[in-house]
Amino acid sequence: MPRHSPLYQWADRVTTHFPHLPRPTAFVLALWAFGMVLAHTCALTAVALHLAPLLGRAFNTVRQRLREFYKPAAKKAGRGRTQVDPTTCCAPLIRWVTTGWHDRRVALALDVTNFGDRFHVLACAIVYRGCAVPVAWSVLVGGEKEAWHPHWCALLQRVGNALGPDWEVVVLTDRGLESSRLFRAITEQGMHPLMRVKGGGMFRPAGWHRFYRLGSFAARAGQRFAAAGVAYRTERLPCTLLACRMAGCAEPWLLLTDLGPYAAAPCWYAWRSWIEQSFKVIKSGGWDWEATRITAPDRAERQWLVLAVATLWLIEVGGVADGERRPETVPPWPKPRRPQPRPHRLFRVGLGLIVVGILTGRIPQGQFVPEEWPQPEPIPTISEHEFHSQMTYP
Repeated sequence: MPRHSPLYQWADRVTTHFPHLPRPTAFVLALWAFGMVLAHTCALTAVALHLAPLLGRAFNTVRQRLREFYKPAAKKAGRGRTQVDPTTCCAPLIRWVTTGWHDRRVALALDVTNFGDRFHVLACAIVYRGCAVPVAWSVLVGGEKEAWHPHWCALLQRVGNALGPDWEVVVLTDRGLESSRLFRAITEQGMHPLMRVKGGGMFRPAGWHRFYRLGSFAARAGQRFAAAGVAYRTERLPCTLLACRMAGCAEPWLLLTDLGPYAAAPCWYAWRSWIEQSFKVIKSGGWDWEATRITAPDRAERQWLVLAVATLWLIEVGGVADGERRPETVPPWPKPRRPQPRPHRLFRVGLGLIVVGILTGRIPQGQFVPEEWPQPEPIPTISEHEFHSQMTYP
């Protein structure tokens, strides 16, 4: 079998980052990610077609080797066969992303992506420079009534155990996951929720006499509000409400957190949308996972390990290019300009750099370097009487 240098460079990295996996299993994981870069898809047949001539093996041999990666042990031929457990790969994925971070703080997004009526994928992902790296996930059968809360608790515990107590974790959730039970489950793990909620709930700031509808806080464009208090009349959730409404927005951001009013910034919540970009990469915007023929949730969970590693690789390499100073054709401005939006997704930048590296014989080395967190800005406090005098209902 010909020894392709870039492939084995990449395989050595994967084996190093997943020391608990048997070397043949780690090598097939690296094969999967490498073949997906060549084929620009996660389709089994396409990946095997690209890898077979590279490895000097028959197409069916390569296809079967890739296919057995996500098959359960009972379905494999031979004795002593094992199966990949994606739950044991959470810690290696997190260590790969966070190694070398001096600011021991990470933003974790929780969200669900649906695959028609076949799967619901509950995912925890570390957000990073406009995208996100899935580090823990659970694939559920679509269309069946099943409580999601125990799965979220298990995923959070898995991530918390992998990070350890020295990390500050901010968990970002959208309105579809609004839940006082989930809020408490996040805090029980030592993490800090930043949970967007609907405007129909109730909140009473500390020292105030009445509950007010959440939608009445920051109801006008340009308004901001921050105060500790109690949310929900029946469940009585002690928390902090952060509310803000920018000009041109149809409705305010209403965020509940356990952090103090001056310890969190509402703008952190904008990072939650990066997990949606990750889902787009995994599906039609990158790996075309929506075309998979897998129907068993356990096999889909193993396939998601391949998707996570391949996505991590491209984001890691693309992030290095994103952090470098861009060459300018004119001298730099004397004053710093506002940050400009990224012209290209990190996934595409990394894909191009890796493909060029494969052609030239040496793939680029990446490293995760997090962006700085915006500092919380003090929000003036108001009394209940002042709130009454300016209160309007949208």
